[in-house]
Amino acid sequence: MADLLRRHGTGAERLRELLADPEVTVAPGVYDALSARFAEAGGAGVVYMTGFGVAASRLGRPDVGLLTMTEMVSQAKAIANAVDVPLIADADTGYGNPINVIRTVQEYEQAGVAGIQLEDQSWPKKCGHMADKTVIAAEEMARKIEAAVAARENPDTVLIARTDAIAPLGYDEAIRRARMYRDAGADVLFVEALRSEEQMAQARADLTGADLLFNWVEGGKSPMPDVVTLKELGFALAIYPISGLLSAARALQETYASVPPVSSGMQFSEFTEAIGLDEILRLNARFA
Repeated sequence: MADLLRRHGTGAERLRELLADPEVTVAPGVYDALSARFAEAGGAGVVYMTGFGVAASRLGRPDVGLLTMTEMVSQAKAIANAVDVPLIADADTGYGNPINVIRTVQEYEQAGVAGIQLEDQSWPKKCGHMADKTVIAAEEMARKIEAAVAARENPDTVLIARTDAIAPLGYDEAIRRARMYRDAGADVLFVEALRSEEQMAQARADLTGADLLFNWVEGGKSPMPDVVTLKELGFALAIYPISGLLSAARALQETYASVPPVSSGMQFSEFTEAIGLDEILRLNARFA
């Protein structure tokens, strides 16, 4: 976990090393600094800031485009400061046109983000596994990717291009778009809501020259293969954006089902140890 006295880089170089590994890079979803610390403590080598989770935890609302860029950057900075592992962060649509994307990339890099995900939905966007999504023109999204490439200060910052075109326009159009985004400079391609393992394998065959990301969502539109299968299918990166959020939500629901609430979880001393109280006490003794 992050040490208060250490100065952290973005982790972009480490993220690229992980993506170059033949094994699938697994990125648990996190939505705040606390969830990120627990994910890192559990062995995560990289974490993924989910916009769905940030909307739920920060606003108590679904992921339907209610969050602003500054709110997302603030959350990303808190997460990046809490952990030592690389952070991939959802940047939605880039919050506007290519000029807005330039600022978004700059702000995310300054916050300590190692990988930035941009998508081709119309604004206000929706969670990728919700119905009634719409997308912008592929050419407009390609210009956004080009702007993101030009804007990044660290050439190792990983740019992830997501297309949501399968639902409104079909698989073939999603692949056409992904190829355009690859040619525009995206490092990782994310074809959202692939419908079957056969379609996943076809996407790998259709998209050469870039790493592929798979979105593992409980109860979503895609299958939920294990990591071995994901490797066999040729995916380089798998994100599990809402696993922790759903578990936390169930625990909160059960705890607050009675008044007064009764915890069945960690004890006070366990929790303070997990969030670094011992480190604070040592520093206090050192500098008091």
